[in-house]
Amino acid sequence: MALEKPPHTRNQKIAALADQCVQCGLCLPTCPTYALDGNEAESPRGRIAIAAALARGDAEPTEALRIHLDHCLGCLNCQRVCPANVKYDELLVETRALIGPSPRRPKALLAMLKQPTLLRWADRLADSTGLQSWKQRLADRLPVHSAWRAALQTWPAPEHASAATTTLHEHTDQPSVALFPGCVASVEDEAAERAAITLLRAAGYRVERLPAFCCGAMDLHGGDMSTAERLAERVRDSWRQSGAKQLVTVTPGCLGTLRRALPEVTVSDPVTLLAQRKDRLTFRPLERRVAVHFPCTQLNVARSESALEDLLRQVPSLDIAVVPRPPHCCGAAGTHMLEFPERAARLRDGVLGQIARLAPEQVLSSNIGCRLHLAAGMDAQSSPWPAMHPLTLLAQQLEISP
Repeated sequence: MALEKPPHTRNQKIAALADQCVQCGLCLPTCPTYALDGNEAESPRGRIAIAAALARGDAEPTEALRIHLDHCLGCLNCQRVCPANVKYDELLVETRALIGPSPRRPKALLAMLKQPTLLRWADRLADSTGLQSWKQRLADRLPVHSAWRAALQTWPAPEHASAATTTLHEHTDQPSVALFPGCVASVEDEAAERAAITLLRAAGYRVERLPAFCCGAMDLHGGDMSTAERLAERVRDSWRQSGAKQLVTVTPGCLGTLRRALPEVTVSDPVTLLAQRKDRLTFRPLERRVAVHFPCTQLNVARSESALEDLLRQVPSLDIAVVPRPPHCCGAAGTHMLEFPERAARLRDGVLGQIARLAPEQVLSSNIGCRLHLAAGMDAQSSPWPAMHPLTLLAQQLEISP
């Protein structure tokens, strides 16, 4: 029997992906936007129907229709529970590419966020001019729906003291790992990056840091496929030059895009590699209660939540409380917190409520976007929980053999 030919156009591909959905509705209870609005069009099932209608020419991408696709967080809770194995991530990416970037996207702001050098310059300028002290007053002068207002509210104070990378002797027979820094994470999560290098070296890996640039996630999920592909090619070039055997990133939000660019390469969360060699790592005790927030990408893309929890439990006296789900998503979701700040804040409030019930001394979260978004909410509520990447805490407690 002749095999069916794969679809040759984006419209055909979307239609084929949508046809996999059996409309069972098991995804609805897991969807944060459906919980927020109670609207079928704000559910995975509803968005699949919209995508199919657009692909088949039965509907036009009007503002009223596309807003439901734009509201999607891409958390992939639906994909994880789908009995029909619908590739919702691919469906969403292809549909957004079909209709193109939203006219509401803050192009200038996103362009700045993708430039690590520019971000570092902005951090230094804010620190030297005192902008940090009055950024909230500046934000308050901007419209409630302004992406720039949301960006100012989540802009962290520069870190003046972060843990330095520990130099360990590396042998040529050790497995080689390349670390992808990303764009925003390479600046605002530099301490976590250094921590990852320290921990991986202590676990017996040779680590090479790749150049810092955007992987293309913002463009891929925003419908700008040409820019996303250009950045994917840059990822491939950088990877080829590294000569490493596997790739890691401290930001789970980059994982899916990196895997798309490098389908033949093992791309993972550093905690997955560290958990496999936890017997090589010894940690000093720490008497502290921490609330561990698992970002959606860590749960549904990296699938590394068990590995992270296992590693944290290697720290003696550390009291670990995992933030319950639901809530399903904190609302950061890449650029969602900038494009839809009010919706993102409503989702965040649910997560902060769960954290408050745990009564922690500190919050740990692996995704820089989630952590900045949660920290902004904590500041607004005067909550006393400092936020940190879990790898930073692990590196701080690491016992280094002489």
